[in-house]
Amino acid sequence: MGYCRLSPSSEPKSKLRQRFKVDRPISPPVQKDKITITIHLTPFNRAALVLSIITIQIFVHLYLSTLYFSAGDGFLPLIPASVSTSCKEGSVYVYDLPKSFNTDLLRGRDALDNRFLIEETYANAGFGPQVSSDFASLIPSRFLSAWYATDQFAAEQIFHRRLLYHPCRTSDPTIATAFYIPFYVGLAVDRHLWNFSATPKQRDQDCSRLLHWLQDQPPFRRSKGWDHFLTISRITWNFRRQPGESWGSSFLVMPEMQNVTRLIIERSPWDSMDVAIPYPTSFHPHSTMQLQDWQNFVLEQDRRTLFGFAGATRPKIRGDFRSLINISCEEAGSACRSVDCSDIKCLHGSADTLELFLDSDFCLQPKGDSPTRRSVFDCMIAGAVPVFFWRETTRGQHSWFLPKEGEEDEWSVFIDRKKVRRGIVNVRKVLEGIGEEKLRKMRERVVDMIPRLVYAAGARGLGEGMEDAFDIALKGIFARFKEQQKRWK
Repeated sequence: MGYCRLSPSSEPKSKLRQRFKVDRPISPPVQKDKITITIHLTPFNRAALVLSIITIQIFVHLYLSTLYFSAGDGFLPLIPASVSTSCKEGSVYVYDLPKSFNTDLLRGRDALDNRFLIEETYANAGFGPQVSSDFASLIPSRFLSAWYATDQFAAEQIFHRRLLYHPCRTSDPTIATAFYIPFYVGLAVDRHLWNFSATPKQRDQDCSRLLHWLQDQPPFRRSKGWDHFLTISRITWNFRRQPGESWGSSFLVMPEMQNVTRLIIERSPWDSMDVAIPYPTSFHPHSTMQLQDWQNFVLEQDRRTLFGFAGATRPKIRGDFRSLINISCEEAGSACRSVDCSDIKCLHGSADTLELFLDSDFCLQPKGDSPTRRSVFDCMIAGAVPVFFWRETTRGQHSWFLPKEGEEDEWSVFIDRKKVRRGIVNVRKVLEGIGEEKLRKMRERVVDMIPRLVYAAGARGLGEGMEDAFDIALKGIFARFKEQQKRWK
């Protein structure tokens, strides 16, 4: 049986464009009667006028740049904190931590790979540098401004900047619904994560200092942390070191952290204080219009490959499932393509992986170092349908952002890895068996989800009432804390 491929001809392009409405500017009516006014300027006045216009443009550009991105290492808010009348859900107070807990950590080189300067990796308020010219051949030029070389561990910087500009931010802690702790704990712990000679005290020193500082704050002492939250840009297992163990920090098992909510890229299924948020991808739309335009673009893609896989095999791991995935891909011939990520080829969202996912109907998602991986989100924002082999990749993870449990078959495929290992199930045959109409509906559901999986480039979000992943996370925090307040009373 040949595999089915959803082509643009399966649904009229005009209908696809209508699915996500993109308002186009309307040209003004032409006036029949025109009045021409001629102003004569001396050469000196003309030069002065040109210089004035250029000066104004420079100031406007500088203002918009600082509005969209951080200034130096300060993340300094240009807009005074005040609560908008539209903040019905609540207000948030952002602690002004000593810089040693956040922006100072952006200095130096990456602990794992000293080829990278940390401040360059997390430039542009955490989004990273603009993408390379390789992307220009993959996507229309109107989308290039929304694509950055974003590191998968950038959530701490992204959330900090958005909260500083949020209309529901208050400078009065007595009226705050929620308290945000802008501690870049992922960067703090990363300094010692790969240093196997580091002592437990060294691994915990920044975390311990932060909690000591926090205990001196009246709001924290009053609530014991129940209305406090922070963002953690690494998986939860890097912060749960137990006595006698050497890996990571013990931050999340410290007594002072037991009531604090953590927005984290992968949560522990056994800890209700962990809330999983989407991994940052490289796509950061500037507006609702640009996002809806992208949704139409990925729906219209002419996908020539049945399934693709981007990842690195783990030959030192006995029975490495990724190696089996690669074999399945090779056996599938032209029905499958893969991108080898064994070096840094896939780092920070590469053009190779985007090309693969834009060209594939399905993307294979075996687990990474832990059940979840950034590639799941990279593939979905490109409109490909994810294929999972571990239930834990989605079950109990990202529940605020993904459809409710029980609806997984509407937007993803699950294949039992044990049956693949035993040769009972063939990946290609399973995917070929999904009919064209079913595939179309699955893709549409995936594309519908894109706004909930991305972090907007704008300091104030997407606008026009469209919510991105940050908006959904903050709304969830407000709802969570209001429910907890009822229990206190």
